[in-house]
Amino acid sequence: MAEVVLRKVEKSYPNGFKAVHGIDLAIAEGEFMVFVGPSGCAKSTTLRMIAGLEEVSGGDIFIGNKRVNELPPKDRGIAMVFQNYALYPHMSVYDNMAFGLKQQKLAGDEIDRRIREAAETLELGHLLDNKPGEMSGGQRQRVALGRAMVRKPDVFLFDEPLSNLDAKLRVSTRVSIAQLHKTLKAEGQNATMIYVTHDQVEAMTLGDRICVLNQGRIMQVDTPINLYQRPANKFVAGFIGSPAMNLVKATLVQDEHQHYLVLDHGVRLRLPEAKARQVAYKTDQQLWFGLRPEHIALAEPSAAGQQPNLVSTTITAVESMGNESYLYFAMGEESFVARVPYHPEPVICHGEQKTLCFDMSHCHLFDIDTEQSLLQE
Repeated sequence: MAEVVLRKVEKSYPNGFKAVHGIDLAIAEGEFMVFVGPSGCAKSTTLRMIAGLEEVSGGDIFIGNKRVNELPPKDRGIAMVFQNYALYPHMSVYDNMAFGLKQQKLAGDEIDRRIREAAETLELGHLLDNKPGEMSGGQRQRVALGRAMVRKPDVFLFDEPLSNLDAKLRVSTRVSIAQLHKTLKAEGQNATMIYVTHDQVEAMTLGDRICVLNQGRIMQVDTPINLYQRPANKFVAGFIGSPAMNLVKATLVQDEHQHYLVLDHGVRLRLPEAKARQVAYKTDQQLWFGLRPEHIALAEPSAAGQQPNLVSTTITAVESMGNESYLYFAMGEESFVARVPYHPEPVICHGEQKTLCFDMSHCHLFDIDTEQSLLQE
């Protein structure tokens, strides 16, 4: 079994600073779990406690039904891949991968078999005689992956392994890690992986589930698509997604049988009936209103007066991304961004007046005080 369970795990330092506040988390055998969050959210600290590199101040950590709080890293059945590769520069690739196996006193033919199998999976066979200094950053990171693979651990731990690579290498190495996970599962090997990153793209593309952390607390644990479409709170809503979700304060009002959100500058946006029913008890109160940039579109010229939630505004900046454009605009003191398909003609310019349509069927509403979602999908 390679299940990892954290029960009320805490981390405090001698100066009194509490970095981790009672985390409860169960990671299933064979699952790819990603820890993501802003700098200082304790994602690496939590990983290091699982690895045994940081002492646990409170709570319990179990790996494969065994409590490991007091076990040294070498006895926990884990293999860790670091940001800086941590390879021996004077050793060949083969010897780097063999080092840990020799420490375990494995037979020479078994060591050789494991290394050559891993090298084939990671396309390193032609580099086994090279030293790390003769290789690219992506190749060195694959060697670090291979060194972890050959140990056949219960759990793989990754601490921001791609952050030192350039953009192109990050993509190719990310694909290699995803393929490694699938290959190990298909072969019936332990493939539980816990991966720390600050990069949303890595989190969304790699994780079976994602654990969003902030200030040492879990904000939400869910699949990538659920985090994006159904954030449990304002923090997750604003953190997941690029460009970030538009989040502003609004007042919920009722006019006859319709509910509206009144934004800064007097803009009124009509709520769909299904969402209005869920928040009707908040009438005449402030809420946090969120809408992702792709749910704000350019309105057709013929739409004026024929559909709700049209807003006329001045475009303050335009970013062309090739296949799409980001349109920045303001309503009163609040700034917004819309994500629209790129059209070469007519070109949208800074300072141009445009009518935008807000698709309120996709809006998110959060409590003004607790910042928890008010909507049940």
